[in-house]
Amino acid sequence: MIQMRTILDVADNTGAKTVRAIRVLGGSTAKGRFTRPIAGIGDIVIASVQKAVPAGEAKKGEVVRCVVVRTRYPTRRPDGSYVRFDRNAVVLIDKEGNPRGTRVFGAVARELREKQYMRIVSLASEVV
Repeated sequence: MIQMRTILDVADNTGAKTVRAIRVLGGSTAKGRFTRPIAGIGDIVIASVQKAVPAGEAKKGEVVRCVVVRTRYPTRRPDGSYVRFDRNAVVLIDKEGNPRGTRVFGAVARELREKQYMRIVSLASEVV
């Protein structure tokens, strides 16, 4: 469950280390208590780079588009199982949905394959 102002790790080699979500493009709104847009795995988030490597492609303060690849909140799968990760993480993408980096660190969820992010799935070291 990613919403506005959530701090996220960056799981690629663009130079950004952490980003803060400023807008959720994909995702849904809950029908009960609040109606904030919530992003899950495979949803697109617009974020601001909070920490970056000095010589990286992404600079501090830059506004970027990201796709969520890991969430702490459990995601239910059609077979009834759940998948949950230790930290929230994103991969920076361009306007066409292709990853900006050339490597993806850590595991990514299998749900990205269903949302047509095949480049991210192929770059990842492990698909859970």
